[in-house]
Amino acid sequence: MVLKRIEELSEYLKEPRNIVVIGHRNPDGDAMGSTLGLKHYLDKKGHETQVLMPNEYPDFLHWLPGSESVYRYDRQNNQSVKALSKSDIVFLLDFNALHRVGDDMKNALEKYENDFALIDHHQQPDEFTYMYSDTSMSSTCQMVYNFIDMMGDTSLIDQDIATCLYTGIMTDTGSFRFRSTTSKTHNIIAELIDKGAENDKIHSKVYDANSYSRLMLLGQCLSNLKVLPEYKTAYIVLTQEEKDKFNYEKGDTEGVVNYALSLKGIVFAAIFIEDVEQKLIKISFRSKGKFSVNTFARNYFEGGGHDNAAGGRSTIPVKETITKFTALLPKYKNELQTSYEA
Repeated sequence: MVLKRIEELSEYLKEPRNIVVIGHRNPDGDAMGSTLGLKHYLDKKGHETQVLMPNEYPDFLHWLPGSESVYRYDRQNNQSVKALSKSDIVFLLDFNALHRVGDDMKNALEKYENDFALIDHHQQPDEFTYMYSDTSMSSTCQMVYNFIDMMGDTSLIDQDIATCLYTGIMTDTGSFRFRSTTSKTHNIIAELIDKGAENDKIHSKVYDANSYSRLMLLGQCLSNLKVLPEYKTAYIVLTQEEKDKFNYEKGDTEGVVNYALSLKGIVFAAIFIEDVEQKLIKISFRSKGKFSVNTFARNYFEGGGHDNAAGGRSTIPVKETITKFTALLPKYKNELQTSYEA
């Protein structure tokens, strides 16, 4: 764990400030929950807080309290730039390096003249003025709860804050089933429920909002599933043509890679999603046991994340990307065979 100048940050926040809170590109439940949860807390402390996101987030997260106030940098650029220009400090949540917000927003942040405060649980973070980094945490939302606790303000957690933080912890732990889910995580979840988070309704809004086309897209993904038993690996490929056929919307493939990982005997799973507009292949990696997909993604696919959950990208065509991926597996055969007794 890295705690850098947190006491100084606490003192700094005793006066009202203009604050911007930013999540990563293609924000997920943890990014949205942590940024909005922190915003609600800072607002209650008397600060003026604006959440900025690099781009759109999934429809199943639009119900989160405060989401209507979020600026999208790609669509509301003037408002976003103005918010940054008048801010005293920028909080960076759920990402560990500025490139994770995309090139346009990264360029703006590199010109920012005031301080950054990082709250994040991903490995190998860049250096910022204020830092709370802990890779053992289940989620950035759990860290925001801890941050509020460090400030001595858990009494300020209301239903809106509790709802946002519960959502992020739930989604980033795979509904509390991942190894990063600890007894402390459950204790915090209990506190959030006591503060007003309605766990059944939150789960339903996130996971029970499937459209017909989204389910058909899932069926296509499962039809495309490939298994390489000698490497205990399974992967899914989804082309742009297939996405268009089933009216793909952002968030529709959230969690699909876990179906591949759920197969008996599989310890390494991946999904490769073609994005013609961005001219790249988006990749999600998952693993069980000791095999680090964070290291794998960093070494070969311009990515990173956690030991058992990471992302990456490829700028070569999808068929060549798959060829590259499968050609790497023999190198890791022994490691994959001993990673986890599935």
